[in-house]
Amino acid sequence: MSALVLALTAGALVGLALGALGGGGSVLAVPALIYLLGFTPAAATTAGLIIVTATSLTALYAHARTGTVRWKAGALFAAAGLLPAAAAGAAASRLPQPVLTAAFAAVAGLAAVAMLRPSRAATGPVSGGARPARAVGTGAGLGALTGLLGVGGGFLVVPALVTVLAFEMQAAVGTSLLVISANSLASLATRGATTAGIDWAVIGPFTGAAILGAWDGKRLAAKVTGTLLQRTFAVLLLAVAAFMLVDAFT
Repeated sequence: MSALVLALTAGALVGLALGALGGGGSVLAVPALIYLLGFTPAAATTAGLIIVTATSLTALYAHARTGTVRWKAGALFAAAGLLPAAAAGAAASRLPQPVLTAAFAAVAGLAAVAMLRPSRAATGPVSGGARPARAVGTGAGLGALTGLLGVGGGFLVVPALVTVLAFEMQAAVGTSLLVISANSLASLATRGATTAGIDWAVIGPFTGAAILGAWDGKRLAAKVTGTLLQRTFAVLLLAVAAFMLVDAFT
């Protein structure tokens, strides 16, 4: 199968995940770039950020049109992660490749387990002063994760918004895209050196397919229950994490 076909197929799946779940795009993009398209882990995490930034901004626009983005709370959450994302992004290029792969796999596995656990989502609207200290601390931690591993962090942002800020699921998905976009842009700003070896002939089609997939994902989310989508994605995530951990230690 040609690199172009692989890029288009993987990009469509990444977009579907971001559009439907408000996250998970980079958790699929990075392994696809490494194992299907031959990128190094460092180049894959940078390319993943490029793809996820463009796709998240597109999905954010789609969710904003339906009023599911909480701009004020999302901006506070995102602002707390900007400096950690930039600092961790600068450090990522200095880490050994197996360490990056193993860390990415471990985070993906933990996220999958968390997604399979019964949800404690609140159904009511978020209160105006919902635990700002916890929101800032959580936002900073997720920003660092974004910078280090090249993940937008949406698969962790959505649960955090539900549990820390008591968002209902639809608002958490929409608002997470604002956080993902901001953190990814901050991390990319410090990764100039790792963009030199990126194959734009692959990244361009990958990103284009992901953007189109995000619109389909938004429509899919309106037709399928969030629980089914989340559990399906979690099972896929566990499989990816297991494969990457085996690869990192063999």
